[in-house]
This record gives sequence, structure tokens and C-alpha cells, in this order.
Amino acid sequence: MAERIYMSSPDVTEREESAIIAAIRSGWIAPLGPDVDSFEQELAARLGVAYGVALSSGTAALHLGLLTLGVKPGDVVVTSTMTFAATTNAIVYTGAEPFFVDADLATGNMDPVLLRQALTSLREAGEEVAAIIPVDLLGKAVDYTAITAIAEEFSVPLLADAAESLGASHAGRAAGSFGRASVVSFNGNKIMTTSGGGMLLTDDEDLARRVRYLATQARQPVAHYEHTDVGYNYRMSNLLAALGRAQLSRLDEMIARRREMRELYKELFASVDGVEVFGAEGDENDNVWLTSILVDEERTGWTPSDLSAALAADDIESRPLWKPMHKQPVFAHLRGVINGASERLFERGLTLPSGSALTASQRARVVDRIHDFLRER
Repeated sequence: MAERIYMSSPDVTEREESAIIAAIRSGWIAPLGPDVDSFEQELAARLGVAYGVALSSGTAALHLGLLTLGVKPGDVVVTSTMTFAATTNAIVYTGAEPFFVDADLATGNMDPVLLRQALTSLREAGEEVAAIIPVDLLGKAVDYTAITAIAEEFSVPLLADAAESLGASHAGRAAGSFGRASVVSFNGNKIMTTSGGGMLLTDDEDLARRVRYLATQARQPVAHYEHTDVGYNYRMSNLLAALGRAQLSRLDEMIARRREMRELYKELFASVDGVEVFGAEGDENDNVWLTSILVDEERTGWTPSDLSAALAADDIESRPLWKPMHKQPVFAHLRGVINGASERLFERGLTLPSGSALTASQRARVVDRIHDFLRER
């Protein structure tokens, strides 16, 4: 049987292996250590912010970011419905209520017009909106120019979920540098990985200090274990930070490899009526983390699931776009401003193998299988 092709497998080389071995030999095996400090500094410098706090996951970063912004039970946090569940889960951890905003159809990102509607209606109802969390979908930064202006107008702090967009930019600024704080993820399938992990990035020294304190079990600076707050075991280990530093040194190279795959898909589907590469227009500032297509079944005569099944028959992974949070059974009771855009994207979208670790032969196999499928149709 042919080797399985994944959508976005980790891209790890001898550089990462050497970095981990060096960290082990340094003796810094326990959590924290010099690689954590250096990783925080190097990524913060790359993104143009003052502080980074390396954590066990992007979800942990969202959770602590919200707590440090003062989000509490009974508050409302406005967020994108077109996202992975972690964004919404982190809001629920605080006891606040997620309030969903639908997507711009062209990008899948939070629609600023709908955001304004949501904030206006909540204000008129006398409800406390404690934060806004927009999500950068599939490596394309949201319209931070518009969304930041709206957040400032309503005096609501912005926590940017840049988990999918490390290496992207908006208006000349790096994704991960917006809002009171931003969050990035280093999960195994992300643009760069530390196996698991994430980081909170900010220019606010007090916010960074508070997140670091809460992430290390809120331990007081005394010889014995003293606690005046509930803390969390959310810090990144030194070994994983060493892996992250090696990955960061290769980030531009890995983005370039993913862009090559994006361009292959653009060529492949250019002449196929009823298929478009999602978010392709204006993607020069994206990190092209994942490439998806949108399928108009009435014009193609086939569905995204038809193509997915054909790929699966050759052991090639694909999947639909994110199922909107307001359609998830666990969150379906929650409120939002919904116009149907995210549901349409979910119904029409299919994400294809996009990883920087794809070999030439694997790329060719994916392209050939899609060619075969299109010819058969």
C-alpha cells in the first residue's frame, strides 16, 4: 500500500534533532530553562512585540489571556464562529459566554460589519462585553485595521487568535502583534511546531508578567510553596522550546514550500468550472498554512465529499473546512450574529494536503490523483 499523505504533517529535519539533543545534554530537562527564554525573545523580536510567554498550548494562551484581561463569569466574549473549538472552549473556561460573529465569505474571517452589529446590540441590551477574539483563518490575517478601530470605538479589548497565521501579516504588521495580546499555536500540524505548545505575545509588560505567573501555578516568590491565586500548569518545557527555536529559524523556508503547493493547486483548478482556491485573491500576505478549495456542485457535478473519497482511496488525507461553532452541538444554544456565510463555506469547502514536508513524489501523487478524478468526471 502507498504511504499515507497527510494534510499538514510536521516538517522536522536534522536541525531540530540537533537542537533537542543539545537541550538534553545541557541538563535543562525539567520545564523552563534557557531555550524557553531564548524562544520567547526570538519570536517576540520576529513579530515586533516586546514580550512572549511560551505555554503548553495555544488554548492555554487564550485562556490566560482572557483571565488577565479580566474576563469573568457572566461576561460576554465576542468571537468568530468560523474556527476550531479551542477558541470557544477557552472562553467557556473563564465562565464567560461566547457570542458568535459570522464570516466574510471571501476570507472566512470575522466580518467587521457583523461585529459592529453584535457590539451595538449587546450594548443596547446593557450586557458587558469583556473581550473580542477574532480568528485568522487558515493563515490569512483578519482585517485588523477595521476590527481594531471597532474595538477601540466600543472600548473593548482585543485578543487576537493568530493560532493559524504565524508568518502572515496585515497592513505591514506581523500576525501575532495585534490587540492587547495575540496568541499563536505550535500544534503538530501548524506552520511550525513544538509538538504541542503555544505562545502569548504582547507589548504590555504587566499582562505578560501576570500570564507568566498564572502559568506557573501562581506560585509566590518565597522559599516554600505559597499561593494567593488559583494557578495553572501551562508552561512550555525547555526541550520543546529548543525544537521551536530550530523551527523558527526555518519558518520562511517552510512558508515558501507551502506557497509552492498553493500555486500548484491554483494551476490545477484554474480551468475547472465551479472550483476556486479559497482565499487565493490577495494571499501574498498569508502564510498559506492550509489550502482549501470551494466547490459549486451545480456547476461541477461533483461534491467536496466526492473528491475527498477519491483521495482517501489512495490514502491521501483531506477534510472539510471548520464546522462553524454555532452549528456544533455543544455550542448550538449560544447567541450570535449569523448570516450563513460560514455554513456555506463549510458545505462547499475541502482542505487539501498543504504541508511543507511533502516530498516531490507526494506532491505529484496528490496532483495526479486529482487529475484522474477530474478526468473521470
